[in-house]
Amino acid sequence: MANFRRNPIQTLSDTHPQHDLGESFGPELQLADLLTPELTELELGYGTSQGDPKLRAAIAAAHGVEADQVVVTIGGQHAIFLLTFLVADNGGQVVTTAPLFPMARNVCDAVGADVRVIPLTFDTGYQLQAADVIAQLTSDTKLVSLASPQNPSGVAVPLGVFREIYQAMATTCPEAYLLVDDTYRTASYGDNPIAESALALGDKVVTVASLSKCHGAAGLRTGWAISTDADLVERLVTAKFSTVVTGSPLTEALAVRVFELQDEILAVRRPRLADGVAATEAWVEANADLVEWVRPDAGALCCIRLRPQIDLATFRATWEDLSIRLAEGEWFTDEPRVFRLGFGYPPPVELKAALDVLTTALRKAVQPAD
Repeated sequence: MANFRRNPIQTLSDTHPQHDLGESFGPELQLADLLTPELTELELGYGTSQGDPKLRAAIAAAHGVEADQVVVTIGGQHAIFLLTFLVADNGGQVVTTAPLFPMARNVCDAVGADVRVIPLTFDTGYQLQAADVIAQLTSDTKLVSLASPQNPSGVAVPLGVFREIYQAMATTCPEAYLLVDDTYRTASYGDNPIAESALALGDKVVTVASLSKCHGAAGLRTGWAISTDADLVERLVTAKFSTVVTGSPLTEALAVRVFELQDEILAVRRPRLADGVAATEAWVEANADLVEWVRPDAGALCCIRLRPQIDLATFRATWEDLSIRLAEGEWFTDEPRVFRLGFGYPPPVELKAALDVLTTALRKAVQPAD
């Protein structure tokens, strides 16, 4: 029976502690940031099955593709679900990694895919090696599902690694698709360059993303899938229509406004992310006897690991008492002593306060020396 496994990550949207270091996105936009007089005249009928043409054109322009190669979805997760359902249901072989965003794995399980997992570890900096993916490919592989930068680590996969994987797929499983979730790709730090998209590798690459993470517009629930494979685009549009009919014309019109303001929005967020990662780095250095981390390449998140002298049970209990939250590594199938720390969501003053409280929780959990 098809089913979706519940994951405790759902608590991120259901509970709100005083010091929230568990979120994975930056500051949120407000509706007033996007409203224009023209939007008050918008007719609230059905949208179009592929997505608003203006929105698709804006997404296409940002990715160097054609508007008819874009399918607008209800968030990036909807795009991942549609593609996985179409190509890997009922035993289709999927190659992916762990740790990873739990909903991406849940989709594979829900459609009955045969999942082959490549473990990534804190000790190796969550670096994906092309050889490890290639070793898992077979003639039955239907989908290789990867993210860059990854969630929860924020570590990116170099384009050269994607190229090696794609070339091997062309030989071993030429009908398979390479799915790249690059939701955090544009969330670079300060003036750091934005990584190149994997789309240019060929028509068996599909990228998915959304306005949730980099742009602070998770409430619009606007995402997309991009493919240069016309047949796959048609199948995705049909699958979207069969699940949600269309997106909301209102949220799609607001999403167009986000793209119109994108340069301004990202110009504010990138320096803030740079400050956040720098503050987190300074905090890790100041508490090196208690924690270690893997520095992220982009995004509003990173992974930290508790040193052995921290009693895990005490730490968990203490953070609840202090109304602070991290995202637990086990949610992402990481080791229990690893946590995802989100440094992009709290304003700078609140981030410092939250990190200070986190230090208190860690100090209270230090085990006595023998």
